[in-house]
Amino acid sequence: MSTVNGGISFWYAQEGAPAPREPLPGDTTADVCIVGGGYTGLWTAYYLKKAVPFLNITVLEAKFCGYGASGRNGGWLYNGIAGRDRYAKLHGHEAAVRLQQAMNATVAEVLDVCETEKIDADQHRGGVLEVALSPAQLNRLRAFHAAELAFGETDRELYGARETAERIRVAGAVGSSWTPHGARLHPVKLVKGLADTVEALGVTIHESTPVTEIKPKHAITPYGTVRAPYVLRCTEGFTASLAGQRRTWLPMNSSMIATEPLTDAQWESIGWDGRETLGDMAHAYMYAQRTADGRIALGGRGVPYRFGSKTDNDGRTQPQTIDALREILVRFFPQLAGVRIDHAWSGVLGVPATGAPPSPSTAPPAWAGPAATSAPASPPPTSPPAPSAT
Repeated sequence: MSTVNGGISFWYAQEGAPAPREPLPGDTTADVCIVGGGYTGLWTAYYLKKAVPFLNITVLEAKFCGYGASGRNGGWLYNGIAGRDRYAKLHGHEAAVRLQQAMNATVAEVLDVCETEKIDADQHRGGVLEVALSPAQLNRLRAFHAAELAFGETDRELYGARETAERIRVAGAVGSSWTPHGARLHPVKLVKGLADTVEALGVTIHESTPVTEIKPKHAITPYGTVRAPYVLRCTEGFTASLAGQRRTWLPMNSSMIATEPLTDAQWESIGWDGRETLGDMAHAYMYAQRTADGRIALGGRGVPYRFGSKTDNDGRTQPQTIDALREILVRFFPQLAGVRIDHAWSGVLGVPATGAPPSPSTAPPAWAGPAATSAPASPPPTSPPAPSAT
Protein backbone atom coordinates (compact mmCIF):
# COMPACT_ATOMS: atom_id res chain seq x y z
CA MET A 1 0.00 0.00 0.00
CA SER A 2 1.44 3.38 -1.00
CA THR A 3 1.63 6.39 1.28
CA VAL A 4 -1.37 8.70 1.14
CA ASN A 5 -0.05 12.22 0.61
CA GLY A 6 -2.42 15.03 1.53
CA GLY A 7 -6.13 14.57 1.84
CA ILE A 8 -5.94 17.36 4.44
CA SER A 9 -4.33 15.17 7.14
CA PHE A 10 -4.10 11.70 8.63
CA TRP A 11 -6.43 12.86 11.41
CA TYR A 12 -9.16 13.57 8.86
CA ALA A 13 -8.44 10.31 7.07
CA GLN A 14 -9.29 8.61 10.37
CA GLU A 15 -12.33 10.71 11.23
CA GLY A 16 -13.67 11.60 7.80
CA ALA A 17 -14.71 15.06 6.70
CA PRO A 18 -17.47 16.53 8.85
CA ALA A 19 -21.03 16.90 7.62
CA PRO A 20 -21.16 20.32 5.97
CA ARG A 21 -22.78 23.18 7.82
CA GLU A 22 -24.82 25.68 5.81
CA PRO A 23 -23.03 28.68 4.29
CA LEU A 24 -24.06 32.20 5.16
CA PRO A 25 -27.54 32.70 3.61
CA GLY A 26 -27.14 36.45 3.07
CA ASP A 27 -26.60 39.71 4.89
CA THR A 28 -27.10 39.45 8.64
CA THR A 29 -26.11 40.94 11.96
CA ALA A 30 -24.52 39.62 15.16
CA ASP A 31 -23.16 40.92 18.44
CA VAL A 32 -19.80 39.27 17.69
CA CYS A 33 -18.58 37.90 14.36
CA ILE A 34 -15.62 35.51 14.52
CA VAL A 35 -13.71 34.94 11.28
CA GLY A 36 -12.10 31.50 11.31
CA GLY A 37 -13.34 28.16 12.59
CA GLY A 38 -10.14 26.70 14.00
CA TYR A 39 -9.05 26.47 17.63
CA THR A 40 -8.57 30.23 17.88
CA GLY A 41 -12.07 31.08 16.73
CA LEU A 42 -13.86 28.22 18.46
CA TRP A 43 -12.20 28.74 21.86
CA THR A 44 -13.07 32.43 21.59
CA ALA A 45 -16.69 31.59 20.83
CA TYR A 46 -16.80 29.08 23.69
CA TYR A 47 -15.58 31.45 26.38
CA LEU A 48 -17.56 34.44 25.15
CA LYS A 49 -20.77 32.40 25.13
CA LYS A 50 -20.03 30.96 28.56
CA ALA A 51 -19.37 34.44 29.95
CA VAL A 52 -22.33 36.19 28.28
CA PRO A 53 -24.91 33.58 27.21
CA PHE A 54 -27.21 36.10 25.51
CA LEU A 55 -24.54 37.18 22.98
CA ASN A 56 -25.46 36.51 19.36
CA ILE A 57 -22.20 35.03 18.01
CA THR A 58 -21.58 34.03 14.40
CA VAL A 59 -18.51 32.07 13.24
CA LEU A 60 -17.56 32.24 9.55
CA GLU A 61 -15.30 29.48 8.18
CA ALA A 62 -13.97 29.33 4.62
CA LYS A 63 -13.94 25.52 4.36
CA PHE A 64 -15.00 23.61 7.48
CA CYS A 65 -14.02 23.85 11.11
CA GLY A 66 -10.49 22.57 11.63
CA TYR A 67 -9.56 22.60 7.94
CA GLY A 68 -6.34 24.51 8.62
CA ALA A 69 -3.59 23.91 11.17
CA SER A 70 -6.13 22.94 13.85
CA GLY A 71 -6.83 19.71 11.97
CA ARG A 72 -3.31 19.00 10.69
CA ASN A 73 -1.00 19.50 13.67
CA GLY A 74 1.01 17.13 15.85
CA GLY A 75 -1.60 16.71 18.55
CA TRP A 76 0.48 18.41 21.25
CA LEU A 77 -1.21 20.28 24.07
CA TYR A 78 1.82 22.18 25.30
CA ASN A 79 2.86 25.03 27.59
CA GLY A 80 5.56 26.47 25.33
CA ILE A 81 5.63 30.18 24.45
CA ALA A 82 7.32 31.69 21.42
CA GLY A 83 9.12 34.95 22.17
CA ARG A 84 9.13 34.63 25.95
CA ASP A 85 12.69 35.93 26.37
CA ARG A 86 11.91 39.05 24.36
CA TYR A 87 8.69 39.52 26.31
CA ALA A 88 10.70 39.36 29.54
CA LYS A 89 13.16 42.00 28.25
CA LEU A 90 10.35 44.33 27.31
CA HIS A 91 8.03 43.84 30.27
CA GLY A 92 10.09 42.30 33.05
CA HIS A 93 10.93 38.82 34.25
CA GLU A 94 8.02 38.57 36.67
CA ALA A 95 5.52 39.37 33.92
CA ALA A 96 7.01 36.57 31.82
CA VAL A 97 6.84 34.19 34.80
CA ARG A 98 3.14 34.95 35.21
CA LEU A 99 2.62 34.33 31.51
CA GLN A 100 4.42 30.98 31.78
CA GLN A 101 2.37 29.96 34.80
CA ALA A 102 -0.80 30.81 32.92
CA MET A 103 0.32 28.66 30.00
CA ASN A 104 1.03 25.80 32.40
CA ALA A 105 -2.51 26.11 33.75
CA THR A 106 -3.90 26.21 30.22
CA VAL A 107 -2.97 22.57 29.65
CA ALA A 108 -5.18 21.51 32.56
CA GLU A 109 -7.88 23.94 31.41
CA VAL A 110 -8.22 22.33 27.99
CA LEU A 111 -8.41 18.86 29.53
CA ASP A 112 -10.98 20.06 32.06
CA VAL A 113 -13.16 21.49 29.29
CA CYS A 114 -12.96 18.19 27.41
CA GLU A 115 -14.15 16.39 30.54
CA THR A 116 -16.90 18.90 31.28
CA GLU A 117 -18.20 18.97 27.71
CA LYS A 118 -17.67 15.23 27.16
CA ILE A 119 -15.25 15.70 24.27
CA ASP A 120 -13.31 12.49 23.58
CA ALA A 121 -10.12 13.62 21.83
CA ASP A 122 -7.90 10.65 22.74
CA GLN A 123 -6.38 12.95 25.36
CA HIS A 124 -3.64 11.57 27.60
CA ARG A 125 -1.70 13.77 30.00
CA GLY A 126 1.74 12.21 29.81
CA GLY A 127 3.70 15.45 29.70
CA VAL A 128 6.35 16.45 27.19
CA LEU A 129 9.75 14.76 26.88
CA GLU A 130 12.50 16.51 24.91
CA VAL A 131 15.62 14.48 24.23
CA ALA A 132 19.24 15.23 23.33
CA LEU A 133 21.10 13.03 20.87
CA SER A 134 24.57 14.65 20.82
CA PRO A 135 26.88 16.69 23.09
CA ALA A 136 25.73 19.90 21.40
CA GLN A 137 22.08 19.01 21.91
CA LEU A 138 22.80 18.06 25.52
CA ASN A 139 24.28 21.52 26.15
CA ARG A 140 21.20 23.12 24.62
CA LEU A 141 18.97 20.82 26.66
CA ARG A 142 20.61 21.77 29.95
CA ALA A 143 20.39 25.47 29.10
CA PHE A 144 16.75 25.03 28.11
CA HIS A 145 15.98 23.17 31.32
CA ALA A 146 17.65 25.85 33.43
CA ALA A 147 15.71 28.58 31.63
CA GLU A 148 12.41 26.83 32.26
CA LEU A 149 13.23 26.55 35.95
CA ALA A 150 14.07 30.25 36.00
CA PHE A 151 10.62 31.02 34.65
CA GLY A 152 8.96 29.17 37.49
CA GLU A 153 8.49 25.65 36.13
CA THR A 154 9.71 23.95 39.31
CA ASP A 155 8.12 20.58 38.52
CA ARG A 156 10.26 19.99 35.42
CA GLU A 157 12.74 17.07 35.62
CA LEU A 158 16.15 16.53 33.99
CA TYR A 159 17.23 12.98 33.10
CA GLY A 160 20.46 11.33 32.06
CA ALA A 161 20.79 8.63 29.42
CA ARG A 162 19.71 5.77 31.69
CA GLU A 163 16.64 7.57 33.06
CA THR A 164 15.67 8.61 29.53
CA ALA A 165 15.85 5.00 28.32
CA GLU A 166 13.54 3.96 31.15
CA ARG A 167 10.88 6.19 29.60
CA ILE A 168 11.59 5.70 25.91
CA ARG A 169 14.43 3.98 24.09
CA VAL A 170 15.55 6.57 21.56
CA ALA A 171 18.78 5.45 19.87
CA GLY A 172 21.73 7.50 21.06
CA ALA A 173 19.78 9.62 23.56
CA VAL A 174 22.17 11.11 26.11
CA GLY A 175 19.65 13.03 28.19
CA SER A 176 16.19 14.51 28.30
CA SER A 177 13.99 17.04 30.04
CA TRP A 178 10.38 16.32 31.01
CA THR A 179 7.53 18.60 31.99
CA PRO A 180 4.13 17.45 33.24
CA HIS A 181 2.50 20.39 31.46
CA GLY A 182 1.62 18.63 28.24
CA ALA A 183 -0.76 16.08 26.76
CA ARG A 184 -1.40 14.08 23.63
CA LEU A 185 -4.53 14.84 21.64
CA HIS A 186 -6.28 13.81 18.46
CA PRO A 187 -6.56 17.31 16.98
CA VAL A 188 -9.54 16.64 14.71
CA LYS A 189 -11.56 14.97 17.45
CA LEU A 190 -10.90 18.02 19.60
CA VAL A 191 -11.88 20.58 16.95
CA LYS A 192 -15.01 18.62 15.99
CA GLY A 193 -16.03 18.30 19.61
CA LEU A 194 -15.41 21.96 20.25
CA ALA A 195 -17.46 23.01 17.20
CA ASP A 196 -20.36 20.79 18.29
CA THR A 197 -20.11 22.21 21.81
CA VAL A 198 -20.32 25.87 20.79
CA GLU A 199 -23.22 25.09 18.47
CA ALA A 200 -25.05 23.45 21.36
CA LEU A 201 -24.45 26.63 23.37
CA GLY A 202 -26.21 28.64 20.66
CA VAL A 203 -23.32 29.88 18.51
CA THR A 204 -24.07 29.99 14.77
CA ILE A 205 -21.40 28.46 12.51
CA HIS A 206 -21.45 29.02 8.74
CA GLU A 207 -18.97 26.89 6.77
CA SER A 208 -17.99 27.14 3.09
CA THR A 209 -18.10 30.90 3.67
CA PRO A 210 -14.76 32.57 2.90
CA VAL A 211 -14.32 36.07 4.27
CA THR A 212 -12.58 38.19 1.66
CA GLU A 213 -12.24 41.39 3.67
CA ILE A 214 -12.68 42.60 7.22
CA LYS A 215 -13.64 46.21 7.78
CA PRO A 216 -14.60 47.87 11.05
CA LYS A 217 -17.86 46.20 12.11
CA HIS A 218 -18.13 44.28 8.81
CA ALA A 219 -17.06 40.80 7.63
CA ILE A 220 -17.50 40.61 3.86
CA THR A 221 -18.12 37.28 2.08
CA PRO A 222 -19.33 36.28 -1.43
CA TYR A 223 -22.69 35.33 0.14
CA GLY A 224 -23.32 38.49 2.09
CA THR A 225 -21.95 40.69 4.84
CA VAL A 226 -22.12 40.13 8.58
CA ARG A 227 -22.38 43.39 10.50
CA ALA A 228 -21.33 43.28 14.13
CA PRO A 229 -19.96 45.72 16.72
CA TYR A 230 -17.05 43.33 17.20
CA VAL A 231 -15.35 41.40 14.39
CA LEU A 232 -12.55 39.11 15.56
CA ARG A 233 -9.94 37.94 13.07
CA CYS A 234 -8.99 34.36 14.02
CA THR A 235 -7.51 33.22 10.71
CA GLU A 236 -3.87 32.63 11.76
CA GLY A 237 -1.93 31.15 8.81
CA PHE A 238 -4.66 32.05 6.31
CA THR A 239 -4.69 35.74 7.28
CA ALA A 240 -2.67 36.67 4.16
CA SER A 241 -5.69 35.80 1.99
CA LEU A 242 -7.67 38.72 3.43
CA ALA A 243 -7.64 42.05 1.63
CA GLY A 244 -4.89 44.28 3.01
CA GLN A 245 -3.31 41.54 5.17
CA ARG A 246 -0.88 39.96 2.70
CA ARG A 247 2.21 40.98 4.67
CA THR A 248 0.94 41.16 8.26
CA TRP A 249 0.83 37.42 8.99
CA LEU A 250 3.12 34.98 7.19
CA PRO A 251 1.97 31.41 6.45
CA MET A 252 4.65 28.84 7.32
CA ASN A 253 4.43 25.12 6.69
CA SER A 254 5.20 22.09 8.85
CA SER A 255 4.93 18.53 7.62
CA MET A 256 4.05 15.20 9.24
CA ILE A 257 3.96 11.45 8.64
CA ALA A 258 2.04 8.69 10.39
CA THR A 259 3.24 5.09 10.47
CA GLU A 260 1.14 1.98 10.21
CA PRO A 261 0.05 0.63 13.61
CA LEU A 262 3.08 -0.90 15.32
CA THR A 263 3.14 -4.43 16.69
CA ASP A 264 3.29 -5.26 20.38
CA ALA A 265 6.88 -6.43 19.87
CA GLN A 266 7.85 -3.11 18.29
CA TRP A 267 6.31 -1.16 21.15
CA GLU A 268 8.08 -3.41 23.63
CA SER A 269 11.39 -2.51 22.00
CA ILE A 270 10.60 1.21 22.06
CA GLY A 271 8.95 1.61 25.44
CA TRP A 272 7.06 4.92 25.51
CA ASP A 273 4.55 3.53 28.01
CA GLY A 274 3.93 7.02 29.42
CA ARG A 275 2.76 8.27 26.02
CA GLU A 276 4.60 11.56 26.44
CA THR A 277 4.70 13.85 23.45
CA LEU A 278 8.28 13.67 22.16
CA GLY A 279 10.64 16.32 20.83
CA ASP A 280 14.36 16.88 20.46
CA MET A 281 16.99 19.61 20.73
CA ALA A 282 17.98 19.75 17.06
CA HIS A 283 17.82 23.18 15.41
CA ALA A 284 15.33 21.79 12.87
CA TYR A 285 13.43 20.03 15.61
CA MET A 286 11.01 17.14 15.36
CA TYR A 287 7.80 16.49 17.30
CA ALA A 288 6.00 13.18 17.72
CA GLN A 289 3.27 11.36 19.59
CA ARG A 290 2.20 7.78 20.21
CA THR A 291 -1.34 7.74 18.85
CA ALA A 292 -4.29 6.07 20.55
CA ASP A 293 -4.36 3.38 17.85
CA GLY A 294 -0.66 2.51 18.22
CA ARG A 295 1.06 4.53 15.49
CA ILE A 296 3.81 7.12 15.61
CA ALA A 297 2.83 10.49 14.18
CA LEU A 298 5.99 12.54 13.62
CA GLY A 299 6.54 15.97 12.15
CA GLY A 300 9.05 18.72 11.56
CA ARG A 301 9.93 21.61 9.32
CA GLY A 302 10.61 20.81 5.70
CA VAL A 303 8.32 22.77 3.40
CA PRO A 304 9.83 26.23 2.86
CA TYR A 305 7.98 29.53 3.01
CA ARG A 306 5.91 29.90 -0.14
CA PHE A 307 6.57 33.08 -2.11
CA GLY A 308 3.74 35.60 -1.95
CA SER A 309 2.28 34.10 1.24
CA LYS A 310 0.61 31.30 -0.72
CA THR A 311 -0.98 28.37 1.11
CA ASP A 312 -1.73 24.84 -0.01
CA ASN A 313 -5.23 23.46 -0.41
CA ASP A 314 -5.20 19.76 0.39
CA GLY A 315 -2.27 19.23 2.76
CA ARG A 316 0.10 17.60 0.28
CA THR A 317 3.77 17.71 1.19
CA GLN A 318 6.91 17.25 -0.87
CA PRO A 319 8.29 13.71 -1.48
CA GLN A 320 11.71 14.74 -0.20
CA THR A 321 10.09 15.96 3.01
CA ILE A 322 8.48 12.55 3.51
CA ASP A 323 11.89 10.93 3.04
CA ALA A 324 13.50 13.34 5.51
CA LEU A 325 10.85 12.64 8.15
CA ARG A 326 11.25 8.89 7.64
CA GLU A 327 15.00 9.31 8.19
CA ILE A 328 14.31 11.06 11.49
CA LEU A 329 11.96 8.27 12.53
CA VAL A 330 14.57 5.60 11.80
CA ARG A 331 17.30 7.68 13.44
CA PHE A 332 15.27 7.64 16.63
CA PHE A 333 14.07 4.05 16.31
CA PRO A 334 16.31 1.94 14.01
CA GLN A 335 14.09 -1.10 14.52
CA LEU A 336 11.41 0.70 12.44
CA ALA A 337 13.53 0.84 9.27
CA GLY A 338 10.99 -1.23 7.34
CA VAL A 339 7.82 0.25 8.80
CA ARG A 340 5.19 1.47 6.38
CA ILE A 341 4.31 5.17 6.28
CA ASP A 342 0.55 5.28 5.85
CA HIS A 343 0.02 9.01 5.53
CA ALA A 344 1.92 12.26 4.95
CA TRP A 345 0.58 15.79 5.06
CA SER A 346 1.42 19.46 5.58
CA GLY A 347 -0.19 22.16 7.69
CA VAL A 348 -0.12 25.95 7.49
CA LEU A 349 0.97 27.84 10.60
CA GLY A 350 0.71 31.57 11.21
CA VAL A 351 3.67 33.81 12.07
CA PRO A 352 3.23 37.55 12.73
CA ALA A 353 5.28 39.43 10.16
CA THR A 354 6.53 41.91 12.75
CA GLY A 355 7.69 39.22 15.16
CA ALA A 356 6.87 41.52 18.07
CA PRO A 357 5.28 40.12 21.22
CA PRO A 358 2.20 41.90 22.57
CA SER A 359 2.64 44.73 25.04
CA PRO A 360 0.73 44.83 28.34
CA SER A 361 -1.18 47.92 27.20
CA THR A 362 -2.66 46.18 24.15
CA ALA A 363 -2.38 42.49 24.99
CA PRO A 364 -5.05 40.39 26.68
CA PRO A 365 -4.39 39.32 30.28
CA ALA A 366 -1.52 36.92 30.89
CA TRP A 367 -3.78 33.85 30.89
CA ALA A 368 -4.75 34.32 27.28
CA GLY A 369 -3.76 31.81 24.61
CA PRO A 370 -3.93 32.16 20.82
CA ALA A 371 -7.72 32.45 20.88
CA ALA A 372 -7.51 35.72 22.74
CA THR A 373 -4.44 37.15 21.03
CA SER A 374 -5.70 37.13 17.44
CA ALA A 375 -5.83 40.72 16.24
CA PRO A 376 -9.40 42.04 16.03
CA ALA A 377 -10.63 44.36 13.33
CA SER A 378 -12.59 46.26 15.95
CA PRO A 379 -12.17 46.33 19.75
CA PRO A 380 -13.19 43.01 21.30
CA PRO A 381 -15.52 42.69 24.25
CA THR A 382 -14.10 41.66 27.59
CA SER A 383 -13.85 37.87 27.69
CA PRO A 384 -12.69 35.20 30.14
CA PRO A 385 -9.60 33.03 29.62
CA ALA A 386 -9.36 31.32 26.26
CA PRO A 387 -7.02 28.31 26.35
CA SER A 388 -4.71 27.33 23.57
CA ALA A 389 -4.59 23.81 22.24
CA THR A 390 -2.03 21.98 20.18
